[in-house]
Amino acid sequence: MTESQPGPSGSGSVVLDLGPGAGALVLHTPPELDGLEIEVSTPGRPRTHSRVRPRLTVGGTQHAAVYPALAPGEYAIWRDADTPAMTITVAAGRVTTAWWPGAD
Repeated sequence: MTESQPGPSGSGSVVLDLGPGAGALVLHTPPELDGLEIEVSTPGRPRTHSRVRPRLTVGGTQHAAVYPALAPGEYAIWRDADTPAMTITVAAGRVTTAWWPGAD
């Protein structure tokens, strides 16, 4: 089965689940990662993933993977199946913003 590749998302098109037990992550990436699924994980929980997509913003097109509902804690962001790219901390009730290493 082949998944369709959605087009760019516009402003306000992502719903985030924020509250006492959930935070969200927006991971900005370079355009070269468009379409890739990037996994994140925290100890004791299975990995979850999100697809990098172009996001249309007032400042232009940005590429990002959005994780709308993550339990608070420290997460590894995985470069591939075996190699972590970085770690971040997700706080309850907040959106954490991170940049893929080298994507400033």
